[in-house]
Amino acid sequence: MPLAYIILSITGLFVLFGFAHRVLDRMKMTDTWALIIIIGMIIGTFLPAIPLGKKMSINIGGAIIPAAVAVYLFIKAERGAERTNALVSSILAGTAVFLAGRLLPSEPEAMFIEPNYVYGIVSGLIAYLFGRSRRCAFIAGVMGVILSDITQGLINIVLARPGTISVGGAGAFDTVVISMIVAVFFSEILGETREKIQGGTAKKNTEPHLTSSLLSEDEIKAIKEKYRKKDSDDDEK
Repeated sequence: MPLAYIILSITGLFVLFGFAHRVLDRMKMTDTWALIIIIGMIIGTFLPAIPLGKKMSINIGGAIIPAAVAVYLFIKAERGAERTNALVSSILAGTAVFLAGRLLPSEPEAMFIEPNYVYGIVSGLIAYLFGRSRRCAFIAGVMGVILSDITQGLINIVLARPGTISVGGAGAFDTVVISMIVAVFFSEILGETREKIQGGTAKKNTEPHLTSSLLSEDEIKAIKEKYRKKDSDDDEK
């Protein structure tokens, strides 16, 4: 079984049991839609690819469906800066994947890991580093791989090279899935950690520094305790 099917199946179980609810909520998606998308991607890989000419085709499950989700998230972006960041991150991720395809050996036996897995990891990491949000990371992770495939297909057409490019098909499906999961995973885990650290720092900075000689030591302790109790109540809410 291809690695992408295993990853999507595990992701589907996480969604089904509610473990991915917070991530999906922040990406403006519901659990139901996430499951539909995962099932659609798997089924879509078994459907005939849509031809884009004599030397290029596009896979429904590996390119059309994830690209449609990326477009949806792009439209749902709350700020213009986030959309710009998504576009720039997608171009950077696509460039990284394209260059990796040129620099790394294409034969699996020449590396200790499948090249398509490397492309997915590279795209996902670039998407995370420059995406700055879960939505942008997902968009860049998906579109980076797709843009790289399209670029290679256009080069083959211009230079009249033999062979065809299936955008999101075959091994590229593994690359797309790995890229989007890596991007969102790092954005969630490291992003959540960063938010907690910043939140803790903010609370620390808001604690009153009482040094007035007009207050006794006991009064200062009482006021500090009052603020600590208020912060504790806010955390519980």
